[in-house]
Amino acid sequence: MTKIVFITGATSGFGEACAQKFASQGFHLILNGRRKERLIKIQQELETKFGIEILCLPFDVSNKSAVNTAIETIPEKWQSIDLLINNAGLALGRDFFDEATMNDWDTMIDTNLKGLLYVTKAVLPFLKKSKHPQIINMGSVAGKEVYEKGNVYCASKAAVDTISHAMRIDLLRHNIKVTAIHPGAAETEFAEVRFKGDKETAKKTYDGLQALTANDIAETIYYCSTLPPHVCINELTITCTQQANAIFFNRK
Repeated sequence: MTKIVFITGATSGFGEACAQKFASQGFHLILNGRRKERLIKIQQELETKFGIEILCLPFDVSNKSAVNTAIETIPEKWQSIDLLINNAGLALGRDFFDEATMNDWDTMIDTNLKGLLYVTKAVLPFLKKSKHPQIINMGSVAGKEVYEKGNVYCASKAAVDTISHAMRIDLLRHNIKVTAIHPGAAETEFAEVRFKGDKETAKKTYDGLQALTANDIAETIYYCSTLPPHVCINELTITCTQQANAIFFNRK
């Protein structure tokens, strides 16, 4: 098969936009997500529209056993993985540290950090066989600066930033590119998930902003992954023009 891209969290947001972008350029895809029905729908749409092939792997990245079972049993023709996009992640709650719930903390750490580690470790044997392997980790501006009521979400994304640096050093001997992408405010399902389905509160997150879109990030990821083999973008922090960092906005 031609180049194969493995995308986690592909059922919405950045992950789905990446699936659309890479499929439109003729790449074959391995798509992961928890919502099996949604994955199958995306598979049918993209295979029909672009004539590429897609392998769906519906599992929760925070479940180590499920991760290992799914990836260890990938059919041989799908094992030539060239690019891993660790996109699966979420924020849950926007609470002061002393008022936050432990379940929210556990879910964010298990998904944003441990899930990324589980998937990467399982996929690495395949990446090592690629001529031009690359890992792209989805971080956040929240991993660069801590904001009020961000606490554990910020910590989990700071850990993604740190582990990306560590991967880049430790995997250097295998010539594996490692790129960390740190988006700012992007209007996806992110806020709705964070506020647990409260659409009104979620909508206020983007009041007065022309926020980033999922497509903006997908285009950036595509660019980073299609540079010449000797060029690696280590990390990018991306915000809309009205956002300076994780704290300061110019809302109109």
